[in-house]
Amino acid sequence: MDFVAAFSFLFFGFTILFSMFSFLIYVWRLKPWCNCDVCKAYLSASWTKDFTNLCDWYTHLLRNSKTGTIHLHVLGNIITANPENVEHMVKTKFDNYPKGKPFSDLLGDLLGRGIFNVDGDSWKFQRKMASLELGSVSIRMYAFDLIITEIRKRLLPLLSSAAAKQEVLDLQDVFRRFSFDNICKFSFGLDPGCLELSLPVCEFALAFDAASKLSAERAIAASPMVWKIKRLLNIGSERELKEAIKKVDELAERMINQKRKEGFSNIGDLLSRFMTSISDDRYLRDIVISFLLAGRDTVASGLTSFFWILSQHPEVVSAIREEIEKVTGPNQELPNFQEMLQMHYLNAAIYESLRLYPPVQFDSKFAQEDDILPDGTFMPKGTRATYHQYAMGRMEQIWGPDCLAFKPERWLKKGVFEPANPFKYTVFHAGHRICIGKELALVEMKTVALAIIRGFNTVVEDPNQVPRFIPGFTATVRGGLPVLIQEREA
Repeated sequence: MDFVAAFSFLFFGFTILFSMFSFLIYVWRLKPWCNCDVCKAYLSASWTKDFTNLCDWYTHLLRNSKTGTIHLHVLGNIITANPENVEHMVKTKFDNYPKGKPFSDLLGDLLGRGIFNVDGDSWKFQRKMASLELGSVSIRMYAFDLIITEIRKRLLPLLSSAAAKQEVLDLQDVFRRFSFDNICKFSFGLDPGCLELSLPVCEFALAFDAASKLSAERAIAASPMVWKIKRLLNIGSERELKEAIKKVDELAERMINQKRKEGFSNIGDLLSRFMTSISDDRYLRDIVISFLLAGRDTVASGLTSFFWILSQHPEVVSAIREEIEKVTGPNQELPNFQEMLQMHYLNAAIYESLRLYPPVQFDSKFAQEDDILPDGTFMPKGTRATYHQYAMGRMEQIWGPDCLAFKPERWLKKGVFEPANPFKYTVFHAGHRICIGKELALVEMKTVALAIIRGFNTVVEDPNQVPRFIPGFTATVRGGLPVLIQEREA
């Protein structure tokens, strides 16, 4: 017994000493004593005196940088809004800038070995498989049918009910419910019914939200050691995260088992499709949960910003309605897939909204080896390398002197939509990791936007209020988007 007690004492003593040593190394790498103006402003939070959101402060710094790049020493983070640097990181030197272990640690408990949390062969395998599936005509039509069904059976009745009662709806909440119903049906073949007329509480949605939020909060901890120790001791936010992930896992396991019993070879959802080639249930869970995370909040965030910015530009709403009438005629409730492809102005308006308010505001990699960026910035091995989508949409060097103006026309050439260089328009990322769900996300956004704009007026309670974003993986507006719904006269 004495030997066991002594061994336990030595083991735990070593663990504590090792943890302290690791923490000191981490602190030394962060250089918290850095006395530069940027680091002092970050550490003291003095930037909050002039800026509502951290992303706006970063934009200010990047716009005033000669190279479009800044170094936040206290975080070991080099942040850029320079398109040449972006192309270098995500394409030219792609292998030197993986997601990296620090990122995979943050999301490991939630996403496991899913596509957004891995590098190397595992990423290549999932990327190839997902590209084949998401690129097929059959799955695009399957997704479109799901969207149309959710709009007709739930979204339009909900908006009509709110209009009749003159109720104020939080459009951000409505969009989150819509996209969660849709992505669950698309990913699992599961209908959580979040957008039913009563707007019910959905336990799965709550658990998934909690897991996403708490995983994101790990990134703003003073040190990774903080959340890792909390996870080891199973306390505080890490205990909440564990409980939330357990509920997500239970549902995923139940869905996989159910499909194995009932058969899945002729079913269109992603899980059924992946099950034809993957037998590892845990791997299946990781892959599908990753798509769930990507497909839910990004679409809801993009739609929220779009309708907020439309409230300030009634002329754009009028132009979209004119285009709808021209393409579909006056009596058709919703456009079909081919008709939607002809709506160049709507497409331009959504792209312009996403330029100014991207759902994912920045993306980070970690340098494997020392490197020099095209603008001359030295990138030491192990440094976090971030390209800032939000700032890039506001750079005069990229978009011209009217970069802060909402102008759908900038995307049109003789009335036809013309895309921009993906390394300057990084809303859907770029290079080898460019978003493979881009077209599906755009179809969902455009179909929802058309249904609402055609049938309703949305009166935002405070259209002049500057959005305040909640820290997280996607741009969620604090306080939502309260609107009064008014049904348009036929």
